[in-house]
Amino acid sequence: MDAFFDYVIKYIQLLRISDFIDILIVAVIVYYLINLIRETRAMQLVKGIILLFVVFFISQWLKLNALNYILGGAMQIGAFAIVVIFQPELRNLLERMGRINVGNIIDLAADTSADDFKRVIDSIALAAANMSESKTGALIVLERSTRLGEFISTGTMLDANVSSGLLENIFVPNTPLHDGAVIIRNNKIVTAGCLLPLTANNNLSRDLGTRHRAAIGLSEVTDAAVIVVSEETGKISIALNGSLTRNLTKDSLTKALTKVMSQRAPSQPKIDKIMFWRSK
Repeated sequence: MDAFFDYVIKYIQLLRISDFIDILIVAVIVYYLINLIRETRAMQLVKGIILLFVVFFISQWLKLNALNYILGGAMQIGAFAIVVIFQPELRNLLERMGRINVGNIIDLAADTSADDFKRVIDSIALAAANMSESKTGALIVLERSTRLGEFISTGTMLDANVSSGLLENIFVPNTPLHDGAVIIRNNKIVTAGCLLPLTANNNLSRDLGTRHRAAIGLSEVTDAAVIVVSEETGKISIALNGSLTRNLTKDSLTKALTKVMSQRAPSQPKIDKIMFWRSK
């Protein structure tokens, strides 16, 4: 045993500082890749690939030539099959990697005053609470660091100040803009009646309608915060990073939006991430 530890110590002494840095960088990359694909179909893909490699090497070790030949051929074309079959997951993975931000977590407005910021949050929460009472369906998107230009272009441009009255009027049933989403950028209602991508997650609760699925879908491919008011139940929800938090009140929505969207104060630590429970 002592000889083994002596060997390990000698091996470590032979390593250069660059080797430690190399190993550390690889470990960090693997860690973040696992976090990015966790809770997605891509994670099941990784498990399948690992199992395939294990069976391949076992068949090679046991000299199961036929099985080894079949698995070898499957692994040669596997890379192309992965790109074709899991194209949505791979695109989502790359988009999430591209959203990693080493600066401020939000981009609501660089010159936004605290009063304006609070006014916007309070207006959104009040509008959501009023529409919840009247069971008026609504979908409100708050842009963060990921630009939403491709979704903004699908709606009707407004460029209006945020107010609870305007938000409530936009979502009045049977009006031209009530079916789409409102997108807020830099404390302004940029556009209304926007089309959002629906989530491909088939494990969601059956009581979630199109608005909820659109909210989750957009939060999966961007870092936007999306508020949903259910037309059937009047319940308020917020989607972020592919997760949905439901049954919010006016006060809890205000707190959630403030935490998610607030700019970092000089004396406060940066908000790295907000954890939400997944809908069932």
